[in-house]
Amino acid sequence: MSERTIDAATFVGAGLVDRVRDIADADVVVSCLFSDAQVLEVLPEVVGAMRADAILISHTTGTPATLSRLDEFAHTGKAAIVDGPFSGTADSARAGRLVVYLGGDPDHVATARQVVGAYADPVITTGARGTALLVKLLNNLLFATISQVTLRGLAAGRSVGIEDSALLEVLAVSAGGSNAGRHIAAVGSPDQYAETVSPFLRKDLAACREVAAEVGVDLSELLAIAYAGPMDLSEISPFENGVVR
Repeated sequence: MSERTIDAATFVGAGLVDRVRDIADADVVVSCLFSDAQVLEVLPEVVGAMRADAILISHTTGTPATLSRLDEFAHTGKAAIVDGPFSGTADSARAGRLVVYLGGDPDHVATARQVVGAYADPVITTGARGTALLVKLLNNLLFATISQVTLRGLAAGRSVGIEDSALLEVLAVSAGGSNAGRHIAAVGSPDQYAETVSPFLRKDLAACREVAAEVGVDLSELLAIAYAGPMDLSEISPFENGVVR
């Protein structure tokens, strides 16, 4: 964590601790980790140290099953967990314009909304715990497919002599545009964009596959598009000739 981030956090009332057990008196704990693996590495001890009436807001995009596994570590009672995946960048958070989705018990979500409202707008309630993660995974699945299609479109443009910048400028104000196109333009090049977003989309698509298998939902057509593009988003490719393996 940078000194600038620490100063900003303490200015708005956040407390910094050196040991996990020092959060025992916290009303709300906010967690922002990269993956399910990190959640299971870091948060069991955190949940175990929290009061029974405290609330954990997890910003990690992962699977609902992972959050359910944390319940077994609540030794002092059952601390409430709210899933709060988000959409946006560090600049969005600094501007208070991060998009956060909240899933959980209505009373717990109401408390979480007050906290994340310091850096998020809009804050969207999705329903019971786990629904915010499902919404975010579907969003990222669609984002991956749109990104792959847009990158293919840019490659097609280059093949007929159209510069990426020219096509992206057109897409920004035309029917074929998308947030993916705007992000590519902001980053500056398709290759840099792919390098930036691939690690996040790769782990989120893996989570999509896991959830789809668990609940019996067929996402094969969308996943096929998401994996079949210029970006390599597969850890070990689950597709062969367009068929889910």
